[in-house]
Amino acid sequence: YVISLPWFHYKLIPPGACNLLNSSTIYANNEVSLAEVDIYGFDYDYTLALYSNTLNTMIYNTARTFLTEHFKYPEAIHKYDYIPNFAARGLHYDIQKGLLMKIDAFHYIQPGTVYRGLSPVPDDEVLQLYGGTHHVPLQQDSGFYGKGPKVKQFMDIFSLPEMTLLAVANDFFISNDIEYDPVHLYKDVSDAVSMVHIKGCMYKWIMEDMEKLILRGEETYAVLHQLVSQGKKLFLITNSPFNFVDKGMKFMVGKNWRDFFDVVIVQADKPHFFTDFRFKPYLKAKHAKPFRRLDENGDLLWEKINSLEKGHIYKQGNLFEFLRLTGWRGSRVLYFGDHLYSDLADLMLRHGWRTAAIVPELEQETKVVSTEQYALTLTWLQALTGLLERLQMHRDTESKQVLQEWLKEREELRLMTKNLFNPQFGSIFRTCHNPTYFSRRLCRFSDIYMASLSCLLNYDLSYTFYPRRTPLQHEAPLWMDQLCTGCMKTPFLEEMSHIR
Repeated sequence: YVISLPWFHYKLIPPGACNLLNSSTIYANNEVSLAEVDIYGFDYDYTLALYSNTLNTMIYNTARTFLTEHFKYPEAIHKYDYIPNFAARGLHYDIQKGLLMKIDAFHYIQPGTVYRGLSPVPDDEVLQLYGGTHHVPLQQDSGFYGKGPKVKQFMDIFSLPEMTLLAVANDFFISNDIEYDPVHLYKDVSDAVSMVHIKGCMYKWIMEDMEKLILRGEETYAVLHQLVSQGKKLFLITNSPFNFVDKGMKFMVGKNWRDFFDVVIVQADKPHFFTDFRFKPYLKAKHAKPFRRLDENGDLLWEKINSLEKGHIYKQGNLFEFLRLTGWRGSRVLYFGDHLYSDLADLMLRHGWRTAAIVPELEQETKVVSTEQYALTLTWLQALTGLLERLQMHRDTESKQVLQEWLKEREELRLMTKNLFNPQFGSIFRTCHNPTYFSRRLCRFSDIYMASLSCLLNYDLSYTFYPRRTPLQHEAPLWMDQLCTGCMKTPFLEEMSHIR
């Protein structure tokens, strides 16, 4: 999809502007001084351990088999292979309508990103389906943990195969004109994907072929070594079982990996680990899920836990007991995780910990944003928006015609930038002009974010991360479109002067 851009467009890009971004950068939503952080905590999957995209295909294939063998779906669904670049993290799924879509920070559906099965739904049909609006009401949308009564948000990297299988299953029934209930379909697909995890299939695959499925383990070792060598305390809280974590950490870090950590907690049952007692200590006697210690073989021991000791492995537990036994509180603690809801939200909002989001998609998105094609297209899109803003003040026939032509070109440019990321859904961070719902949650629940843990290696441990000050709408901006088109002038100011 090619649009010829005006010749002067190429003069708007400063030399070297496309080389300013680096995927190894750590980005700040909030000011964080590492000099004040004494304790570093980690999730395991997609934080300490990054996985190959091959794992998504394996999850999809196995869940598809469960769908046909356990739930007795038609064998013909096996004709659909996994589509690696179909879905994107952070999408919403309307359970009752069977629609996968991207929603912005203001709860509006982005036009052109609604899919029924594997086919896009026309914008006018979307309007009809949602009562003449693109808005999805808060009460229907996802709750605090992304699970609304009618709409589910997929925030987990492991959810990419699930979204694809949902799209495939919907597409199969639609294509073959078979009547089905979207709500039951959603439940069956969700259960089939859950079976992959419950039955331990994923753990088995990774443990049997770590060379193929675990990425950049040496970088995990380097990060842990750097932190410990400078006197930092480390802890691990993961939902994964001990034997799986133990084998993966031995592969990445070495047989003495536990020497790096002051506390190791497995099968923690997050997010419930962070929310036990509803934050009321007096409920302890009724609702506590106590810590249990595991022996060297991973078997459960039943003595009472009065302290969390280095070198031991603990199971379950809850954050209240963790804080009581360690005394680790507030901004002294920085916790890393990939899931914004289960890993980070409660820690930031209710306990004042510093939080760091691991967003592997940043690596590819940064590459796209750094291309000359993206920079040129976006710059002209911004300039064109400024021109539209000025031209709308002119109401003669010729101006109105030009306005319509520019609006059409603006839509073409938006489609062009979207396709650079993902033809179906675009960037996980932006819609046409707003941040996505995912972006909003990322900014709300993480102090800093990065593509992988290894980004820490680029910074001294006394470094302070400063968020960029971006102008609010009422502040004096220096955007290219306003500088180029004189948009600092208020529209209709002269016409309105008599009101003042």
